[in-house]
Amino acid sequence: MTPTTPGAARDSMPATGVAGSPLVRAARREPVPHTPVWFMRQAGRSLPEYREIRTGVPMLESCRRPELVTEITLQPVRRHGVDAAILFSDIVVPVAAAGVDLDIVPGTGPVVAEPIRTAEDVGRLRPITRDDVGFVDEAVRMLVAELGDTPLIGFAGAPFTLASYLVEGGPSRNHVRTKALMYGEPDLWHALCGRLAEITGEFLAVQARAGVAAVQLFDSWAGALSEADYRRFVLPHSRTVLAGLADAGIPRIHFGVGTAELLGAMGEAGADVVGVDWRTPLDVATRRIGPDLAVQGNLDPCLLFAPWPVIEAEVRRILAEGRAAPGHIFNLGHGVLPETDPDVLTRVVELVHAASAR
Repeated sequence: MTPTTPGAARDSMPATGVAGSPLVRAARREPVPHTPVWFMRQAGRSLPEYREIRTGVPMLESCRRPELVTEITLQPVRRHGVDAAILFSDIVVPVAAAGVDLDIVPGTGPVVAEPIRTAEDVGRLRPITRDDVGFVDEAVRMLVAELGDTPLIGFAGAPFTLASYLVEGGPSRNHVRTKALMYGEPDLWHALCGRLAEITGEFLAVQARAGVAAVQLFDSWAGALSEADYRRFVLPHSRTVLAGLADAGIPRIHFGVGTAELLGAMGEAGADVVGVDWRTPLDVATRRIGPDLAVQGNLDPCLLFAPWPVIEAEVRRILAEGRAAPGHIFNLGHGVLPETDPDVLTRVVELVHAASAR
């Protein structure tokens, strides 16, 4: 694949096509015609067409059908006019491919039949190959053909967040078992996260080889940690994942929730863009992350339920704060809530484009 350094990537990037799209250019800290915008969970339960097409199809099964993945991924691009599509999938897809017996339970989330808590359990996690996730490869190739100049963002869960699901056996508020393993058996913890970094890295590499224009690494639960613990127990493994994509020549986005105190450390993991949740203003985030990385975010998803004048004022505030960064991709501070009015999302896209036009 192409360039091995960010500078080389910027110098060689063509002015047209996906590589010249506002999203990729913003991630590369290049001039853009307007601030690009997309939404985490834009393909999902807020759209009636999504609910219709998913009727009777379990979540994991829907992630394994390339035609269905393609249609769901395209739905918000058609409806909202966003500047990027994000692959419809789930962060547990690669660990399921690695042999973990799990299900995504409606209203709960991923539930693991046999949680991973011993060295023998870690040994059950086998490496994955392209053949294990061939449906993802096929879906990405179909989407790239359909999307034309609109970038497709690939994604995966970061090792810490995946480890928490696997150790706890499902979603957790306090991550008690996760932290007990992390503190009490650090060698086992690093063995688990090392294996997950390998699995995640290959999952993203499959997407990169199939043609995604960028990737996002979600570390949804990293905000449960102190900076010291993040640096000791998490950063090395996230860095491994992101470093594995250094030669792919595509932007890498790194995002977590509740990570205000971790933003500087997350910026060191090797991404080109750091996602920021709604708790930290983007100008403050930029000072913490440093001047060499772009930012993404960060409208509170709950604000989409406010009256339009309130939403408009907040969008304009975020755009103004984003100008402090060398590149800004507009997004929510977390995912679209299921009850969100899709028409409001469309209006936000239109406003971002109009208000940020250069």
